[in-house]
Amino acid sequence: MKPLPLPKPPKKILIIKPSALGDIVHSLPFLDTIKRCYPSASIHWLVARGLHTFLEGHPLIDRLWIIDKDKWKRPKNIRQTFKDIVSLGKGLRQERFDVSIDLSGLLRSGLITLAANAEYKLGFKEADEGSTFFYTHRIHGSMKIHAIDRYLKIAEAMGCRLGTINYPFAPYEKNPSICKELPKEYVVMTPAAGKEANRWPAQRFGQLAARLDLPTVLIGSKSDQSVANEVMQHAEGKAISLAGKTSIKELIPIIGNAKYFITNDTGPMHIAAALGIPVFAIFGPANPTRTGPYGEQHTVIREDLSCSPCYAWKPCDNWQCMQAITVERVLATIEEKEKI
Repeated sequence: MKPLPLPKPPKKILIIKPSALGDIVHSLPFLDTIKRCYPSASIHWLVARGLHTFLEGHPLIDRLWIIDKDKWKRPKNIRQTFKDIVSLGKGLRQERFDVSIDLSGLLRSGLITLAANAEYKLGFKEADEGSTFFYTHRIHGSMKIHAIDRYLKIAEAMGCRLGTINYPFAPYEKNPSICKELPKEYVVMTPAAGKEANRWPAQRFGQLAARLDLPTVLIGSKSDQSVANEVMQHAEGKAISLAGKTSIKELIPIIGNAKYFITNDTGPMHIAAALGIPVFAIFGPANPTRTGPYGEQHTVIREDLSCSPCYAWKPCDNWQCMQAITVERVLATIEEKEKI
């Protein structure tokens, strides 16, 4: 790929990737690559409130720009949202960024790109919602490769040499008090998911936990507590729920100390992959080629159906891509892999 004619080297770079957790984890190798490529550059990152704690204190990021993305979605907040966006744009323009990179490719991120007014505005040719209109340079990222490799296409276009995939996490406590309450050996599960269609039935997660050789630790947000409670009802006393009891950064050591990780298509799944913890990921309408656990040591369990992937938000009338995956099949897959 022929590099873009960027300033040599850019002095100030803005990364626009507000959410979600998994996408932010996917972006860490990109951050690592451009910082190695341009070590003297000041790097800013625009992130959504709530997820900003995952990046706080990051040694490669000089400033976080935090937006109230969830509040912006509510019609009743439209006046305040307008004021916030105007104020954000003014602040971003004052930074005089050499390069801005829109890794989200949505209308909102495109408008932020416009507001920041960097000399070079980079984004993907395949971006959605008309966001490509706001870029000065459009990079072909491809929708047929993993998100990590896609993001690195922009780094390559910036003249960066690609190498080993590294995930530079922000500093976090390696042994928080919540970890001291866990068994010496355990498995981690995430039975919830951001999209309803991506959820394997909670009852089956519980039945699986009851049959595993090790105790299971359930993780998730406060909104996932009801799903975790349903898992607990079927786990026959072999599961511990931490749903809603941890910070985002505390998930890193909890996952990092697990023997393996069983999950739907979720953000924590990508933390596990980044840490090298073996992942058993149950996929339905989502495409594991694009958003599955990154790395050959992980296992995706899915039904090979003509209608999947379909990227649905809600289960369809014939929800076979998830319903057809049995507890016995998942258990057998785990047992076979664990023997190797």
